[in-house]
Amino acid sequence: MRYLGILSVAVFVVALASGGKGASTPTPAVDVGRKAYADNCAACHGDSMGGRFAPPLKGSAFVAKWGKKPVDALADYIRKSMPPANPGKLSPATYTALARLLRSANGLASASGPDKAVAAGETAATKPEGRALSVSGLVDDPFVKAHDERMRALAARLRPVSDDMLSRPADADWPTWRRSRSLNGFTPLSQIDKGNVAKLGVAWSLSLKPGTNGFEPLAQDGILFVNAGGEIQALDGTSGDVVWEYSLPIAQAAIPLTQSRGMTLYKGNLYIPTLDAHMLALDARTGKLLWDHAIKKTAGQSFILTGAPTAVNGKIIQGVSGCFGQSNPGGCFIVGLDAGDGRELWRFNTIARPGDSGGSSWNGAPLAGRFGGSVWSGGSYDPDLNLVYFGVGQTYKITTLLNLNPAAAGSTRDALYTDSTLALNPDTGALVWHYQHLAGDVWDFDWSFERALITMAGPAGPRKVIVTAGKIGIVDALDARTGDYLWSADLGVQSLITAIDAKTGRKTTDQKLIPVKGEMRTVCPSALGGRNWLASAVDPQRRLVFYPLLEACMDIGLESSETLGDFKLVTRPRPDSDGKFGRVLALDLESHKFKWVDRMRAAPASAMLATSGGVVFEGSRDRWFRARAQDTGDVLWKTRLDDGPNGFPISYAAEGRQYVAVVTGGNTPFDLGIRGLTPEIRSSPGSRTLWVFALPKVASK
Repeated sequence: MRYLGILSVAVFVVALASGGKGASTPTPAVDVGRKAYADNCAACHGDSMGGRFAPPLKGSAFVAKWGKKPVDALADYIRKSMPPANPGKLSPATYTALARLLRSANGLASASGPDKAVAAGETAATKPEGRALSVSGLVDDPFVKAHDERMRALAARLRPVSDDMLSRPADADWPTWRRSRSLNGFTPLSQIDKGNVAKLGVAWSLSLKPGTNGFEPLAQDGILFVNAGGEIQALDGTSGDVVWEYSLPIAQAAIPLTQSRGMTLYKGNLYIPTLDAHMLALDARTGKLLWDHAIKKTAGQSFILTGAPTAVNGKIIQGVSGCFGQSNPGGCFIVGLDAGDGRELWRFNTIARPGDSGGSSWNGAPLAGRFGGSVWSGGSYDPDLNLVYFGVGQTYKITTLLNLNPAAAGSTRDALYTDSTLALNPDTGALVWHYQHLAGDVWDFDWSFERALITMAGPAGPRKVIVTAGKIGIVDALDARTGDYLWSADLGVQSLITAIDAKTGRKTTDQKLIPVKGEMRTVCPSALGGRNWLASAVDPQRRLVFYPLLEACMDIGLESSETLGDFKLVTRPRPDSDGKFGRVLALDLESHKFKWVDRMRAAPASAMLATSGGVVFEGSRDRWFRARAQDTGDVLWKTRLDDGPNGFPISYAAEGRQYVAVVTGGNTPFDLGIRGLTPEIRSSPGSRTLWVFALPKVASK
């Protein structure tokens, strides 16, 4: 099907009327389908479906293929491939109407009960199931059968992922966001190292459905899992051949995103959060939908799921985000869902309630005046301590904190639990401890990103440590057991913090930089962050953490908004800018000092990936994807890709060969916000590609 202008509907109707004997009586859906067919399909398949530049859509071959399958299955098939230049561009209802039309033209009644229209926000009962992909079309081909058998055999080798496998994955695997529940973004694979990385080349690539980016694939037992705007695919990790695929409608998010940033494998299932606040469980071997749970909302609430889920002790733990604006009084929360059926088992509110612990930190505001607390990223987990750790964002209604409330005697303006680390019991959702990194944040400096876990030397032996950095570009280290403050490191991109208490980590802010009405004040970094969703990577062997940073500032002032917040932000270069906006660095976790720093014109585009081979991977908006020496920062290899590597690179192994994978294109909210800083670097048009790299194969003797 290809759009070549509107063809004569009348001609098509006459042709259809003289079609197959016993055709069903036209329905309203068929009438809609006629117009859609004439506009989008007839130029290739013919006015009467007899074929022209594309195969016929009427006759015995069609009936043999689709006669016993429901309308939803046919609609899903058409949506994934048509029109060829822009698959999926039509509405879900239109694809269903086309499917009804084709069945009617072939004299087919609805199979497996009444046809169900596919629409945005559909329930589990109407969502299409995943299925093994066959490229056969309408032809029974022995080569296709052999291909499908090979894919089924590959899927059969997939092992259920246990709790222990999530904490200590096999070297070859990457089964959850940032690879393990420590969120280090580190692989122990060392086949690719400093000595041979210069030989890295493309192993294979695959075009993905258009949309935004900021996504991290998964890998387990030689199978790669990706989510491209609701097109969930399991792929052969050595070739990109599709094992199975599953499609779901994509909701319109309040921020420019088409999918959440991650998924997780657990106990034979693949768990997928969606932007319309659903959690899905698919059978990891087949793609079959097992359950679909909609996280409960109150009337008028609007929130999304952007972070990856964390699987712990038979539960799927998910942070909720996007709680800005007047529609979300009381802010966001974290939920624990039953991994078996999706039932909500517990809920923890990330905005402290009046009368509860931390409830007096909101300047006397009632619950209806407290906003924000988004959980934008996935959580980490320590199995020895049985604690799960999440980061919380800021509040958008900053006048709640700025306007002194004389009636709020004994109240502070810290605004718990914004900009905090929360340690929760994963079995009950109870708060074990919290630490607030930036009290009373009125600058949009979320501290909501990954909480990386690493074992360090302590005064009484080994100690579990949380290492995390907020948008402001300051690293805080905490005791994972108690939440006690340990140390901080300023990454050098901020102008707000004037002092950090050596014992508590409490930060003193420059009062001259508090937003006021009628005046714009320059603060560094920008609200887009010195660092943002682009995740760090920790090498636990070399005691190094790697960060991609943006060197930019903002002008900030007060401006009331009923839908978002009450500040006005304008991103701008640093006052001392030399035109370089990107910074990549390594921080020594023992000395808390920089191991190396490199600066560049282009802002960062990708998260960091650290490897046991002494190589760290990262990419920038100018389409370069690089491998650096972890100890020096020297660029050992780089390649110019088709688009910016706007995702989370991973590394895995299949059939004894190490691969590095990253998704390019699609933009992210971060990328869209900073493109004006370097106008000569074009933004992505929206298409996306999965690139997979490996060393050359060694010829067998």
